[in-house]
Amino acid sequence: MSGVSKITGRMLVERWGIGARHALYRENGAWYHLLERFPGALCDANGYILFATRESLEACPGVQIGKGGNWLSIPGGVANLPGYVRRAHPPIYAAPPNTMPP
Repeated sequence: MSGVSKITGRMLVERWGIGARHALYRENGAWYHLLERFPGALCDANGYILFATRESLEACPGVQIGKGGNWLSIPGGVANLPGYVRRAHPPIYAAPPNTMPP
């Protein structure tokens, strides 16, 4: 889709009203860079999970911190983590609604 901007965590903080200081977006919700500020959110195409602290992120079942500590792997996707909030219906688009394809 030409003319459509990239979806970002910052965009979703505003669109979905997420109370996060740092938010990251990955469409499939399986891999992210490490959150740097908290509260922090990991977002996918259908919702997000909010972590109050780094400790709560590290203690979350299903979250694996990569070697070197600068990335996260979530094999089951963020949608399967406890506390996930489903938001995107209809699905998110970066373009205004009047420019979405039919």
